[in-house]
Amino acid sequence: MACEKIFIRELHQRGLRLTPQREMVLSALHEAKGFETAEEIYERVRRLSASVDISTIYRTLDLLHHMGFVASVDAGDGQARFALTALQEPHVHLVCQGCGRIVGVPIHEVEPLLQALRARYGFEADLDDVTLYGLCENCRGSSPSAR
Repeated sequence: MACEKIFIRELHQRGLRLTPQREMVLSALHEAKGFETAEEIYERVRRLSASVDISTIYRTLDLLHHMGFVASVDAGDGQARFALTALQEPHVHLVCQGCGRIVGVPIHEVEPLLQALRARYGFEADLDDVTLYGLCENCRGSSPSAR
C-alpha cells in the first residue's frame, strides 16, 4: 500500500503512531469497492481481529478524514459513507438521492464553474470536500416528476 507510507509519515508529523487498529482500517478501506459505511468497514476489520470495537473504527475514520486520506459522503440517508482517496486526484462527489449511488468527478471537469466563480465574483472555491445531490440518469427516467 503506497498510501500507508504517506499515512505513517503524516501520523509521525502529528506525534501519532501507526497502531494495529489504524493499519487494519486502512487495509479494509483498500479492500472496499467504493464507499462503505463505518459498520461495513467494522465488519471487514472484525474478520482480521475480533478485539476491535466500533468506536475505534469511527475515531480512525475521523482521523483519516481530517488528514485527507478518506472522503466522507452522506448518500441522503443520514449515514456517512467512507472511501479511500489518498492517492486519487481531487474530485467532487455526485450523490443520487434516488438510488444512493456515489460518483467521483475529477476537479478538472468542474473547472469551468471554478473559473466562472473567479471571474464574476473574485471567489476562489475550495473543493476539497464537495458533494452535489441530485438524481442519476436512471432515477430521473423512473421519477414521475421527471416526465
